[in-house]
Amino acid sequence: MSRSGQCRKFGGRSPAGSEQSERSALRASRAPMAVRDRQHGGGRLKAIVVLAIFAGMIYVGVKVIPVLISNYEFQDALESTARLATVNRQSAEDIRAAVLKEAQSDAVPVAAEDIHVKDEAGHVEISADYSVTVDLRVYQWTFNFHPTASNVPLT
Repeated sequence: MSRSGQCRKFGGRSPAGSEQSERSALRASRAPMAVRDRQHGGGRLKAIVVLAIFAGMIYVGVKVIPVLISNYEFQDALESTARLATVNRQSAEDIRAAVLKEAQSDAVPVAAEDIHVKDEAGHVEISADYSVTVDLRVYQWTFNFHPTASNVPLT
């Protein structure tokens, strides 16, 4: 010990004070590190969740969009058939057969009894009712379609 009462071995501090200051310094240095590690992991978790949601949206789109496109093509075929039915003087059964053929080419699951045709004095109305179920592995999504088309004469 020196004359001032300080211990030279501990740099002028007592051994008990030295341990306390080392502990507080150690805690202070560890605390920001632990917070940073948790924040860094949180960013990774957020990125994984966002990518999983994005992948899920792409999966649903791949399953659903072809069904909607087939319905649009079938609707367009109904309108063309309705316009041309009067010009070609087709009967209701001929129109139904043409619509059924279009449905099969567009991969639309419609039966002949679900196709309704009205043919009255040059005015043709065609309608069809069908459903398509899309299997999304965790959910069965059923689309109900009711496409219609008519040919209104210009008289």
